[in-house]
Amino acid sequence: MDKAALLEDLQQEIENSYHILPLATKKEDLVHGEGDASAKIMLIGEAPGKDEAIQRRPFVGRSGKLLRKTLTEVGLKPEKVFISNIVKVRPPENRDPTPEEIEAYRPFLNKEIEILQPEIIVTLGRFSMGKFLPDVKISQVHGHLHKVNWEGKNIFILPMYHPAAALYSGKTKISFLADFQKIEKILDWIGQQKQTKKLKGNIEEILF
Repeated sequence: MDKAALLEDLQQEIENSYHILPLATKKEDLVHGEGDASAKIMLIGEAPGKDEAIQRRPFVGRSGKLLRKTLTEVGLKPEKVFISNIVKVRPPENRDPTPEEIEAYRPFLNKEIEILQPEIIVTLGRFSMGKFLPDVKISQVHGHLHKVNWEGKNIFILPMYHPAAALYSGKTKISFLADFQKIEKILDWIGQQKQTKKLKGNIEEILF
């Protein structure tokens, strides 16, 4: 079965489980991940907002428009990446997701990652960053590539500010764009490392 079909099956599984998931009162509350099933880049945000809940698509509100505009500006087609969230249902009043809510949706996000096997995961904001890099501050590590051992596998994580933060701070917006401008260069570097088989060995943190 190809990746697209596996993702469709996963979405059906989530919808079949809505009644035991926090925040969800009906299947239509769920906002699934979206994008190219063969994407090299996966972006993970926090949770859907009002616009996302209405359209049932991730990152389509103000911050989503900035995200998609930034992707285009750096030469990445939004439809060629995969975008998801830590939590699949909008928390009331856009409050932060609770640890219990994050844990409830964790298996589904993990399955998305397992199916996609992206070359790089871009975390948007502190909640998605905390999934892979739990004890760091985003202000200190944004824009730096990390290789981490997650679920027994080596994966590359590029933490970034959430686009909502970039909307409210000119300084953060500059950093947001600068971090995105690194992605193509990072993908090229990962490709070179794979060709020379330099990615094997001890797990290490890489600051790119």
